[in-house]
Amino acid sequence: MPTIAPGDKILVSGANGYIAIWVVRRFLEKGYAVRGTVRSPDKGRYLENYFKSYGNKFEVAIVEDITKEGAFDEAVKGVDAIAHTASPFYLNAGSVDELVKPAVNGTVSILKSAQKNGSSVKRVVVTSSTAAILETGVDKVFSEADWNELSIAEVKEQGDAALGMTIYRASKTLAEKGKMDVFGPAIHDVKGFDSLNTSARQWYDTVVGKDQNESLKSPGSSYIDVRDIAEAHTLALEKEAAGGERIICSAGPYIWQDWRKYHIRPGTLDISSNHKFIYIVDAAHSLVPSPIPSHPNLPVGYPGVKPAGKPMRYDASKADRILGLKCRTILEVTQDTLADFEERGW
Repeated sequence: MPTIAPGDKILVSGANGYIAIWVVRRFLEKGYAVRGTVRSPDKGRYLENYFKSYGNKFEVAIVEDITKEGAFDEAVKGVDAIAHTASPFYLNAGSVDELVKPAVNGTVSILKSAQKNGSSVKRVVVTSSTAAILETGVDKVFSEADWNELSIAEVKEQGDAALGMTIYRASKTLAEKGKMDVFGPAIHDVKGFDSLNTSARQWYDTVVGKDQNESLKSPGSSYIDVRDIAEAHTLALEKEAAGGERIICSAGPYIWQDWRKYHIRPGTLDISSNHKFIYIVDAAHSLVPSPIPSHPNLPVGYPGVKPAGKPMRYDASKADRILGLKCRTILEVTQDTLADFEERGW
């Protein structure tokens, strides 16, 4: 399967999103040209200003409705590869179709357009989520061979009454067939912390805000820095062996308390179960000097808490073996994210 090289042009859908704008930036940094799709000229203007130093290496294409057949017919013309990142992620959807329709139809739409008009397209990478893999209540190490069939079944049975996270997980599974928690600094158009995307806002509320509750003691999913996800997109298009592969990218499991004071609890590394807790809420208190001095009294949560259960675990060995992806640590993510908040005055 053909690969890409610097100088080629990449189409990035939903280019104004939290992950997507980092994907665009990483491609530009590596010498590629990028065409980014957005839903309106207003959303495109922020990107054009942010990437103005790259001149004509970056351009915007308007795709108002990604669910419509033929929506990407013009956008795919003349590009060498596609990174499809556009898909909604929020937990308060009013209906199943609000998440499932754009996730599924958007993916199908861009692939059909590539087949129809993308004669120069060598490769496509689709951004999914571990929500398409995991099943809650199952004690195992999930791999690329797994599919989240349970959420699909629950949504079919409960319809719009299903939980928001269940609908989201079903949407990602269906999109990939037809939730890795992503954290790190934001470079997309954000007016304030209250308009951060879902995962970044949850991180802010937990580490900087007053979100003190029992959930701090519970295992989360696994995490990865948004910049590492961006790098994974470039590598997936550059590495010949990545062609046709489904690849999990993960830096490891966590509990929310982890982000407040960084340490690895003795005895928490269990090679047999791929089980490692890295304490995160705790990470913020170990950074000296503090990257966010405007908040001298960050919440402490429950220091030294014993995790209540096992985390979601994923086998990310393929990302290491095929992509050579090296992920940032919890300490690095915390340092850079808090420094970003401080610079923004949050």
